[in-house]
Amino acid sequence: MLKRAAMIFTVVGVTVLSVAVGNTLAKTTTLKVGHVLAPTHPYQLGLEKFSQLVDEKTGGAVKVDVFHSSQLGNEREMIEGLQLGTLDMTVVSTAPLSGFSSQFLVFDLPYIFKTPKGAHSTVDGPVGEEILKTLEKKGIIGLAYWENGFRHVSNSRQELKQPSDAQGLKIRTMENKIHMASFKVIDADPTPMAFGELFTALQQKTVDAQENPVPVFYTSNFFEVQEYLSLTGHFYAASPFLVSKAVWKKLPAEHQQAIREAAEQARDFERDLIAKMDKELVADLVSKGVTVSEVDKNEWAEAMSPVYKEYEKKIGKETIEEVREK
Repeated sequence: MLKRAAMIFTVVGVTVLSVAVGNTLAKTTTLKVGHVLAPTHPYQLGLEKFSQLVDEKTGGAVKVDVFHSSQLGNEREMIEGLQLGTLDMTVVSTAPLSGFSSQFLVFDLPYIFKTPKGAHSTVDGPVGEEILKTLEKKGIIGLAYWENGFRHVSNSRQELKQPSDAQGLKIRTMENKIHMASFKVIDADPTPMAFGELFTALQQKTVDAQENPVPVFYTSNFFEVQEYLSLTGHFYAASPFLVSKAVWKKLPAEHQQAIREAAEQARDFERDLIAKMDKELVADLVSKGVTVSEVDKNEWAEAMSPVYKEYEKKIGKETIEEVREK
């Protein structure tokens, strides 16, 4: 009968279980990945798919544990955790990443992308790859761009159709200067706030409005505290899937390759879920009593266009034109 001995130890945030079988030492690495959204959101479902793929591709040598609903911190805290090596992996929006690499600012310009196809071709191509690589000097490795879809405005005051309807509207935004500037130019009152605080703020009327993709609005139950949803599609929410560089360097090359492949395959799965939910959930929201309004996106794009001039020097006109969907 073979003798087994197990030892558990941690190497730069990675939990490793070593099991001795006879004279052979087999190691199982467990990685933790966190995100801020609900357990029913495509982030979670996509990461569960990713975990399954990694398990299959590494023959069980690498396991992935998924933590939803800000259990491992808000997005900024998780990004900092990657730098420190105290967190292994995360999927986050590009908005807080601009504080770590200004190159990500270009993705936050209003109406820089018009369609999912246009967004995908850019972020999955050389431009997106180059921007991801700017994080390496910050101690972070970019694996792939997942997504959260296009962001829309909801509020509890009135139907919002024209940009002028947003005047004086106290709207929660992420801690992102371009997002805030985009609402300031249409005379709204942007209020940055961590996502985990948002439902309570809407419920208590601390803010009147918020802006998020339909799947987030639905899975976070914002329809319980927001009567009006306007399909503005003002920002495309690219969501980089990131891993700590300190953790990454401890993984053998074959496991790194397996994780990259799994991240890209799960990305396609996650994007398909976003697209499906975008189509199906609006009708369900109407049935729940939400007033859903279509808007003239060209009118909104024009109203928010001064932001381009404001940030052209910081981002670079050439970069903007390279990224902008024609």
